[in-house]
Amino acid sequence: MNFPISEAVPARFTPALPAACDVVVLGGGVIGVMTAWYLAEQGKRVVLCEKGRIAGEQSSRNWGWIRQQGRDLDELPIMVESLRIWKGLSQEFGEALGFRQEGVLYPARTEAEMAGFEAWRRAAGTETEMLTPGQMAARIEGLAAPWIGGMFTPGDARAEPWVAVPLLAAGAVARGATLVENCAVRRLDRAGGRIIGVYTEQGRIACDQVVVAGGAWSSLFLRAEGVVIPQLAVLASVAATEALPQVFAGNVADDRFAFRRRQDGGYSIAPGASHDFFIGPDAFRHLFKYLPVLKKDYRSTVFRPAAPKGYPDGWGTKRQWQGDEASPFEAIRVLNPAPNMQALSDVQDNFAKALPSLGRPKLKAAWAGMIDTMPDVVPVIDRVASVEGLVIATGMSGHGFGIGPGMGRVIADLVAGNATGHDISRFRLSRFTDGSKIAPGPTI
Repeated sequence: MNFPISEAVPARFTPALPAACDVVVLGGGVIGVMTAWYLAEQGKRVVLCEKGRIAGEQSSRNWGWIRQQGRDLDELPIMVESLRIWKGLSQEFGEALGFRQEGVLYPARTEAEMAGFEAWRRAAGTETEMLTPGQMAARIEGLAAPWIGGMFTPGDARAEPWVAVPLLAAGAVARGATLVENCAVRRLDRAGGRIIGVYTEQGRIACDQVVVAGGAWSSLFLRAEGVVIPQLAVLASVAATEALPQVFAGNVADDRFAFRRRQDGGYSIAPGASHDFFIGPDAFRHLFKYLPVLKKDYRSTVFRPAAPKGYPDGWGTKRQWQGDEASPFEAIRVLNPAPNMQALSDVQDNFAKALPSLGRPKLKAAWAGMIDTMPDVVPVIDRVASVEGLVIATGMSGHGFGIGPGMGRVIADLVAGNATGHDISRFRLSRFTDGSKIAPGPTI
């Protein structure tokens, strides 16, 4: 399959729209897919509506990392569960999933970085090791980078996202979920403060619960319903190299570049920390909530004055519409932003400096995706007190692919009224309005 998934890929999930169900899931990324998977396993009648293609946006455009390393400590228990689920999924789907446990390595250029890595390792209690330059050179053939040490978690993994998420979607259908592509949810249908259905472009579905897992679009949908979340989106660029000899089987990222081995014999490469940000109305609306994270890493952000036409926080994007009106979600089926080619050129240069035996890698493809993020770099996983039956599952902040299976299980149990098995209070929506201090999670 070509990567990433775009609107040019034919729709695979096109059943007739059910008239009624128990739960509608809005969004066909990994979070929505795995939520539908686990709801179906519980016997719930679940319909997942995707405005474009399953995994068409960030779920097929990410690095493909499945990592415990560097996680926010409140995400970590769910990530440990998720890694265990990924192992089981690899048994079900086999080689096609692309699952490999080859480890994640974070090299350091400064003593301050090493100290930060060591602090995380001590707090996390994972199998993470601290490596010397010699130990890293023994693992990475031909290494010439000026790294002074690193942090390595051998049990961390990777998979091929543009293949894996559609496979998981098929698995959800096999368990009884209904997935419908080219079917934007326009509005909620409410009566007496509770959900009684949704209006989609294909018609109404009666239901009493809705999970909003719309990624970069979640805030726009929720604002039309009177629910405000301080979510923004950043552009992340990625490229695929031509086939190259293997010098390291795992995943590597420092502050300048990242790379990981792919199934096709090349590497996925990306900027290690930098991203682009389109300034829009929500950027001004939520500015003060983002000051802590801006102070932490504003140098890694390339600011652009406006998003392309029709993007979720575009200056001209419609903010209000009715259930019988075309919505912004139908205007752009799949967000397919142009990558920052200068940033990727810098990555090619840094790759060549670190691994001179491979030379400057030639690119076979380049793309970008829009990452939904929150001021504290952790998601919102919560019920909405003002709308009975509404659950928010968004703002994964670039961490969604790896944690997706475990997070989907948690969300499904939250919807079903079961114990989630983890303390998810950190992810409550009210943290942005109850006076809590905004404490950004680790960006390592």
